[in-house]
Amino acid sequence: MKKTICVLLALVMMVSLGAVAFADNEVDAIKKAGVLTVALSPDFSPMEFVDSTKEGQDAYVGFDVTLAKNIAAYLGVDLEIQAMSFDACQTAVAMDAVDMSISGYSWTEARAENFELSDYYYAGENETEQVLLVRAADAEKYTKAEDFNGVTVGAQNASLQQMFVETQLPDAKLQVIGEIGVGVMELQSGNIEAMAVAIGNGKQIIANNPDLVICDWQFEVDEAYEANVIMMHKGDTALLEVVNAALAEFYESGVYGEWYQEALDIAASEGAIEVSVEDAA
Repeated sequence: MKKTICVLLALVMMVSLGAVAFADNEVDAIKKAGVLTVALSPDFSPMEFVDSTKEGQDAYVGFDVTLAKNIAAYLGVDLEIQAMSFDACQTAVAMDAVDMSISGYSWTEARAENFELSDYYYAGENETEQVLLVRAADAEKYTKAEDFNGVTVGAQNASLQQMFVETQLPDAKLQVIGEIGVGVMELQSGNIEAMAVAIGNGKQIIANNPDLVICDWQFEVDEAYEANVIMMHKGDTALLEVVNAALAEFYESGVYGEWYQEALDIAASEGAIEVSVEDAA
């Protein structure tokens, strides 16, 4: 009799542990809710920005938005974009307030330590080069790293570009910028002398601001930083596995080039804008 009771208790414990594991599986939770929540900062064309001719969730466009839509479809759920500042996106993931963030992230050692990072995905040329925007009238002043000694250089908070300014231009005066659009205005007004950006984003900015150019000197970019990753809460390994499976399928189908070109086309349209968090909310 005692043996029977012990066996029954063991079975109950196994069932209970299984229920806990099921409840803790973030993929099951997403499917049960029927929605994938994704944080992004819509000030980073052509990766994520706003089409002012559309409304609501449809207004968020760009390569990363297309990627998010396809991951949601892969999971069989709806997509909910939550627009916020770039640094707030990372905080939201750390606090497990959203399922993931897809916002033009490069791999960094610090991010790998604090988040689950997906396999690489490839968004055109966007991360292959990291550059500095300067005013066209000042372009000839900046041809080597030493030319930025004592110069105020802007970079978005918690970005790869901030890390590059800190490590490759240590004698420059770093000014942390909350939103890229604000940084562009600071550059145009003369409050900063240069703004660090990814090459794809830089070209989009110049297209709308012909008074700015990419200077001749560029950051040295290790191969590890030349693609993008998706950021998830530390420990969400079940979701990480599914996301990596989806990325492998997208890569094999060859759709990345098509998605990037589509994002460029929308970014060139009259309705394309990069917005502040307040405007996006």
